[in-house]
Amino acid sequence: MNSSEPRFLVDVGVGKGIERYLREEGYDTKAVRDIDPRMEDEEIVLTAVSENRIVVTMDKDFGELVYHCSMEHTEVLLLRLEDTTGSKKLQVFKYIMENYGLR
Repeated sequence: MNSSEPRFLVDVGVGKGIERYLREEGYDTKAVRDIDPRMEDEEIVLTAVSENRIVVTMDKDFGELVYHCSMEHTEVLLLRLEDTTGSKKLQVFKYIMENYGLR
């Protein structure tokens, strides 16, 4: 992994498939489920800022925190994929990584 490559903090609802994919691709990845599955959204944002990580989430409350409340943040990748299988989430995530400059 190159030091300029993104680092990730994956929220609980995103799923283990995306966590596994990022690790297998060599990205510096942490999972909220491994730190504290009940971590509050504000604490997730603070952790991401302190460690310079992109938050990957399905929770639209992050939009409220970073845009409406102007909370300091790094980047937030919001996947709006309710009622979607883990394999479909992974397919969409891979598409984003390959087509929107995250690789």
